[in-house]
Amino acid sequence: MWVERTSPTASAASRGKARETGEVGESQRRFVVQLHRARRVHYDFRVEIDGVLVSWAVPKGPSLDPKVRRAAFHVEDHPLEYVAFEGVIPTGTYGGGDVIVWDTGGWVPYKDPDPAAAVAQGELHMELHGEKLRGKFVIVRTRGDEWLLMHKRDEHAVDGWDAGTLPLSVLSGRSSDEVRDDPEYEWRSDLPAQRAAVPLKATVDGDEVARLEGLGEAGTWHVFGRHVRVTNLNKELFPGRDGEAGVTKREILRYTLQIAPTVLPYLAGRALNLHRFPSGTQAKGFWQKALPGHAPEWLPRWREPESGTEYLVVSEAAALVWAVNFAGLEWHPWTSRTEQPDRPTYALVDLDPGADTRWEDLLVLARLHRTAFEHLGVTARAKVTGRRGIQIWVPVAGGPTFAETRAWVQQLSRSVGAVVPDLVSWAWERAERGGLARLDFTQNAVNRTLVAPYSPRPAPGAPVSAPIDWDELDDPALRPDGFTIRTIGARLAERGDLFADVLHRPQRLPPLQ
Repeated sequence: MWVERTSPTASAASRGKARETGEVGESQRRFVVQLHRARRVHYDFRVEIDGVLVSWAVPKGPSLDPKVRRAAFHVEDHPLEYVAFEGVIPTGTYGGGDVIVWDTGGWVPYKDPDPAAAVAQGELHMELHGEKLRGKFVIVRTRGDEWLLMHKRDEHAVDGWDAGTLPLSVLSGRSSDEVRDDPEYEWRSDLPAQRAAVPLKATVDGDEVARLEGLGEAGTWHVFGRHVRVTNLNKELFPGRDGEAGVTKREILRYTLQIAPTVLPYLAGRALNLHRFPSGTQAKGFWQKALPGHAPEWLPRWREPESGTEYLVVSEAAALVWAVNFAGLEWHPWTSRTEQPDRPTYALVDLDPGADTRWEDLLVLARLHRTAFEHLGVTARAKVTGRRGIQIWVPVAGGPTFAETRAWVQQLSRSVGAVVPDLVSWAWERAERGGLARLDFTQNAVNRTLVAPYSPRPAPGAPVSAPIDWDELDDPALRPDGFTIRTIGARLAERGDLFADVLHRPQRLPPLQ
């Protein structure tokens, strides 16, 4: 039996409710209809029969209109554990895309005492008791795996009824786009069905910290449901600053454990470029894109079609732990998702200081961008880089190409730069900029990245790239490297994730005059 890989996004309460067998009554079996956006958009219609979900793909979705006959295609049975799952199926696997629970409930056979025999004979009569679908249905085989799904004319029939007018999940109330952008689970086909739902919303178990602290120089750490081999735990990877002790691998792994629930949504579903420092940040690092051959098989991954490079995809928190132990101390996710690598989900503004750029000058440029976004009514979020700069991410609804986002950012930043031409150079080469700042729009390209929010940076004290509120640009205490792995946790607890808008507020970029 083939099992899809997917991930539910419903709340814990609604998932638990949907999984209760008694929820639909002892005499009823369960059914689910999942809206599935894979290579093609379709609805997966699944009914519980003899311990599995017997399934059909219905391209246009079920209908309550008795005049409508919907084409349906019989596909492989699915496990019962799949009945309440919604989320994303990783790109590169069969059915890769996003899934929501469009409808669910109970059903009873109203004509056939043996549903399995009825399916084998090519005609199943069902009475559905769902949130959206109610009443009597019949599904009839026409030839091979091709069937027709129809609603009978009864008290639940509605002429002209169209599934497309009810697009939201009955479990989470979210749209397909919202589930795709912020999934909670991933279905792992390499695990037994009862354990196949891997949480993407990482939760920290207090015992995981104790297990890390109890290891010696090396060992196997049970973390986020995986066994990860960790080594050189007492090795100093970041020198100290301001009289503080240096940061060891153990401490950076502890930080990774604690920050994973916050940073994971910015990494999941995206290829990751790692900046590695095997000898610590005192030595020169190097970039690594391809997963090494010794990487464990459970790591989520994606093979780039053109180059064939196999990238790490941090779609579960344990994968980030593995990357940090692998000396991937900086995290640079792509700005596009693996299912559409040529379509960005962010437009990026990189305020890159020159050799003579003062911090006060960079703040002037950032405030001018703030004013521009306010004038345009555009949602954008800023973060200090942890080094010298400031970066601004603009969430983008699906559709534009990198060329389009690059042109938009270029036009915006050139308008800003024109206000303070003595602070900005547009030269490509750093040596030709005369020490001035560059408003870098060129990062808006496939496989060009900016450091993720909350990623450590290779500098003394382990500073992090920290999101800020726009009004903090007016705070004289703000510094580009002022937040470290030792201080960002308290800031998060006090102010929350100030970058979350880039996850939850995709938008169309307005034309610029």
